[in-house]
This record gives sequence, structure tokens and C-alpha cells, in this order.
Amino acid sequence: MNPTESSRDTKVIPLRSKIHPTAIVDPNAVIGPDVEIGPFAIIGPNVEIGAGTKVGPRAIIEGWTVVGSNNKIYTGAVIGNEPQDLKFAGEKSYLFIGDNNIIREYATISRGTAGGGGETRIGNNNLIMSYVHVAHDCQVGNHVVVAHASGIAGHVVIEDRVVIGGLAGVHQFTKIGRMSMIGAHTMVTKDVPPFIIVDGNPAKPYGINIVGLRRNGLSPEFRTEIKRAYKILYRSSLSVAQAIEQMEQELPGNAEIDHLLRFLRSADRGICR
Repeated sequence: MNPTESSRDTKVIPLRSKIHPTAIVDPNAVIGPDVEIGPFAIIGPNVEIGAGTKVGPRAIIEGWTVVGSNNKIYTGAVIGNEPQDLKFAGEKSYLFIGDNNIIREYATISRGTAGGGGETRIGNNNLIMSYVHVAHDCQVGNHVVVAHASGIAGHVVIEDRVVIGGLAGVHQFTKIGRMSMIGAHTMVTKDVPPFIIVDGNPAKPYGINIVGLRRNGLSPEFRTEIKRAYKILYRSSLSVAQAIEQMEQELPGNAEIDHLLRFLRSADRGICR
């Protein structure tokens, strides 16, 4: 199911969907084929759930929320709840969740706010572990892992293939670059550049995420260029602007270095250093 599309005009609850008799499913909800909804789960009137998704016992999906196909939502998760933002005034806002995500026990994911574009988005193939909170207006990419009890504040952008350790905190409006790794118990208050490991409170860089780069298929040549970029950025005593200029002069253009440079240019909050 494409989370940007709605099937509300042709609402059908297929007979082969497995809805427990104690579940409360609003008659206006759109439930796709082969959906399973467990005991005492609650599905609100503006919710759409794609084919093959499984909703566990006592989970709640509410608000204007679109859930794609083949997701697994575990016991007690609260999906699409109102934003925890004092500026929220009850306006219509959205949550879009893609396909093949795992959302574990008691995780919470809020809808967007008018001040943040009106929507929260979760991509595909993500693992959001138990007690994680993803706040309003967050934009989460694909193949992201967020470990137990981490808190992602409002307006955060998390790029693809990021790993966030347990009990980490991510400050509002920060950006987490692709294939980076956040250590457990870390407090992120500034942007985390792609491909690196940060740890501590406040977060400090601890080198390249070599294991992540290998697992994601980056060639040895690309990994070498990323190491060179890291040395320029963190071990040369240059300002970020000077490091960008030196990388542009010394490093050959490739997709990963180009992405890193774009990220650094747009790091309005500054980066972890």
C-alpha cells in the first residue's frame, strides 16, 4: 500500500481478515485483506491498514493514520495519537507508515502538527523497539533500527540505515545522517553526519561506522574515501566550512561523499564534534 494514497472511497473489510471479537474497529476504518487485529485492539475511524499487517492485543491506532502492508504492530503500541506539543490545537494532521515495519510493545508514534508540515512519516523495513517514542513531524527513512526506550523528539529527520542504541535521546529539529550509529544512553543535541559513530552526553564522534558500511555493501574504495573525509572533518582543526572546501578539493566525487557534503551544508544546528 502506498501511504500517500487513500482507498477510503472503496472501503471494504474483507471476510478473510482476522479481527478478534473483542477488538473495536470503527466501521469507517479501511482494513485491507489478510489483516489481523488482536484482542482489545482499537482502530479509529480515519485509519487505513494495508494488506497483511498484524495488529497486536491492546494496540491503538487512531487519528488520520495510514499503515502500509505487512507491518507487525505489537501489544500496547499507540500509533497516530495526538502530538505532545503545547502548540497543537486539534488540527487535522497525519501519520504515514510504509511497509514491512516492526513496531514493538508499547511504542508510541505521534501524528504531525501544523507547524511541522502536518505529518509524521515512517518509511519501510524499520525496527522500532519497545517503549520507543517517535514524536510529531519526524521523518524516518528506511531500514532504521531504534532500540528500547529511546526518545525521538519532534521534527527530527532520520536518514536510511541508521542504528540508534537503547535509552538514547534525540533533541528536536536534529538530523541523523545515513548509516550512522548512535550509542546507547547517548544524548544527541546537534546533527550527526552520515557514516559515523557518536556516543556520550553530549554526543561526541568516535570514528567511522565501519561495520555498518560493510553490512550495507559499500565498496572498500568508498570506505577509504569516507575515512579521508572523516580525518578532514574531525582531525584537521578546520572549521566545518573549511573542511567542506578541503573535501571538495581533495576527494573525488562519488555518491556517498556528495551526500556527506550536502548534509554538512544543511546542518543548521551544527554537527556533533
